[in-house]
Amino acid sequence: MDQQNSLMFVGNATTVLELGPFTLLTDPNFIRRGQWSYFGQGLASRRLKDPALTIDELPRLDAVVVSHLHGDHFDRVAARSLDRDLPILTTSHAARKLGRRGFRETVGLATWSDLTLTRDGASLTVTSLPGRHALGPLAKLLPPVMGSMVEYRPRPDATPLRVYLSGDTLVHRELHEIRERYPAIDVAVVHLGGTKVLGLLLTMDGKQGVDLLHLLRPRHAVPVHYDDYGLMKSPLSDFVAEVERREPPAAVTCVDRGGRFTFPSHLTR
Repeated sequence: MDQQNSLMFVGNATTVLELGPFTLLTDPNFIRRGQWSYFGQGLASRRLKDPALTIDELPRLDAVVVSHLHGDHFDRVAARSLDRDLPILTTSHAARKLGRRGFRETVGLATWSDLTLTRDGASLTVTSLPGRHALGPLAKLLPPVMGSMVEYRPRPDATPLRVYLSGDTLVHRELHEIRERYPAIDVAVVHLGGTKVLGLLLTMDGKQGVDLLHLLRPRHAVPVHYDDYGLMKSPLSDFVAEVERREPPAAVTCVDRGGRFTFPSHLTR
């Protein structure tokens, strides 16, 4: 595996994932600190931290993965500035809405469906995984959300390098099937924050984040989606404390905004 296999944490759930010749952008959120993000149903929150990059500083992209259509996962800067012909892999709900905004290469992925990119014998497959932004009646008020499994093969006969993107899911029983289908996950990118509305949890807090690691048992984990908005009630320190207390079966690396997680050499196939 080359040194270029890495993940840069931009802020919130925005990352730049570089795997071999492929570069993916996840959940683009480029508004600045102090600006408002809108979530529908009259909900809004002010951004507390600047992203590490502006959208103009991004490298050349092969595709964008959008877990769901909330303002902190595909914002007005992304809507204005991203190439209209860039493939966007997302839920069917988000694909329809982004298509109406002029994005011509949206791909709506049903759960367990996938899309594969190829280049010079290498391949990158993105598979949509189950996600639930809320449990109970509140779920009907929120857009559908997906997790993603990103599988990179430098050559057709290679064992894939697997990166799990949780999306804004809570821990729920449908996630057990991910463990059954993917018993070997190399890196989990875990959306935290403990977002709450009317006292109800909408994204994983520190406890649920560690619950997820115990369930899926990835080799490595990188937390994202924390401390960026006022609606986020569970800071990164909650997750770190839970990791220290419960010792999940994953090596957890916290990456500063603008920092990079380089995939360890022992993941080389």
